[in-house]
Amino acid sequence: MEDSLAPIQKMMLQDEAPKTIPAGGYWLGVLPKDRIIRLTDAHGNQAVDTLFFNADNFAERYSAMQTIQAQRSLYLTTGTVLRSESGQALAEIVEDTCGRHDTLGGACAAESNTVRYALDKRTMHSCRDSWLLALNTQFADLQLEKSDLSHNVNFFMNVPVTPEGKLTFEDGVSGPGKYVEILAHVNLAILISNCPQLNNPCNGYDPTPVQVEMRLQ
Repeated sequence: MEDSLAPIQKMMLQDEAPKTIPAGGYWLGVLPKDRIIRLTDAHGNQAVDTLFFNADNFAERYSAMQTIQAQRSLYLTTGTVLRSESGQALAEIVEDTCGRHDTLGGACAAESNTVRYALDKRTMHSCRDSWLLALNTQFADLQLEKSDLSHNVNFFMNVPVTPEGKLTFEDGVSGPGKYVEILAHVNLAILISNCPQLNNPCNGYDPTPVQVEMRLQ
């Protein structure tokens, strides 16, 4: 048991200065239950693709369907409870200066870059590549696989739904210094890809750094 908990203990966030995630980079940390993390869009118009897991049971992970169904709204903002596939509350957005966030657009991948844009875009760096790189190198001790990459939240990303029910990727609604704060209802594992996408305006065609910081309530 101690061996299985050791990687999690090492990733527990401490009260310290904000960490910067470079453009196209990844980050994983564990937010202790009842603590708050702040994600800051340092330069504006930067998508932050984020996965959430119960750090005490990685099989329990974020579900866009459960979250949307429970709140009866497509977009995420202050008051949104992020729910797992079983409906359990994993976390809650408690403050949001951006206004809304996406959970429908998914994460960019080699496959989606090919389908949406062109065959020669397949090898461009993507969020799923970043997550897999994290799980196969720095966080290999967690023994998570590609199949564990499920629904995600795209913080600061603007994906409107048209009257016909289609999704479009538009210029962001965020700006420099905009932030969102998330309260953990469990020991919350957070895996972030600071989106490297260059083929649509979700990052203003110019990916930039973001910051993460644990805060007091």
